[in-house]
Amino acid sequence: MNSEVIVLGMDLGKIEKKIIVSCQALEDEPLHGRGIMVLMAKAAIMGGASAIRANGTQDIEDIKAAFDIPLIGLNKRNIEGYRVYITPTSEDALAVLAAGADVVAIDCTLRKRPEPLDSIFFNIRREFPDRLIMADISDLKDAKAVLDLRPDFLATTLSGYTDDSSDKPKPDIELVKVLSREFDIPVVAEGNYWEPEQVVRAFEAGAFSVTVGSVITRPQLITRRFTSYLEEWKKNRFMSRAGGR
Repeated sequence: MNSEVIVLGMDLGKIEKKIIVSCQALEDEPLHGRGIMVLMAKAAIMGGASAIRANGTQDIEDIKAAFDIPLIGLNKRNIEGYRVYITPTSEDALAVLAAGADVVAIDCTLRKRPEPLDSIFFNIRREFPDRLIMADISDLKDAKAVLDLRPDFLATTLSGYTDDSSDKPKPDIELVKVLSREFDIPVVAEGNYWEPEQVVRAFEAGAFSVTVGSVITRPQLITRRFTSYLEEWKKNRFMSRAGGR
């Protein structure tokens, strides 16, 4: 894709073949609170992030006020009776865009949802015709189903998080390859990217951009990787010693 292409109001060259950093903290996480994700975004930008992905209108407003950088916004909300929680309704999508997001990310899986996708897409394009829509999907079936709605991006965010994709590898680089081959839509690789080598492999598979999150912005999970590895090492060491007696 030509990096000089401007789609609606956004220069896609700013994020092409670059890293997007997801700066999010849910209410039950240690870094949840106003202003903290602004600092996390600042650190990510200092490290070379080309764009930020943020959750909730307050963080979106604060990050956009602080930095002139593309922002992908979403609103995570649990609605009883539905497993779709990433920007599940038009109300959520419009609030995200009103807060200043350049792109709104929406769960576009085939799961039962509180509002039809075509209604959400219609309302976004009526109210914010200059903004872009990112379809967060889990597999090829999701991508094919949303194609007629003409999303501006396909993101592999939900691979591994739906019943139909729970057995997929993490990260699902094969899905990146398939989507890039099948569709003329920028593919954003996202979900369980923990190593720089995986990011390179995603770009080699055809990714337009790669979103990296927890490995950068969730210190409790980063710490758990180390402590879990150490616990496994101790267990194996003990078993090895016991077996040698």
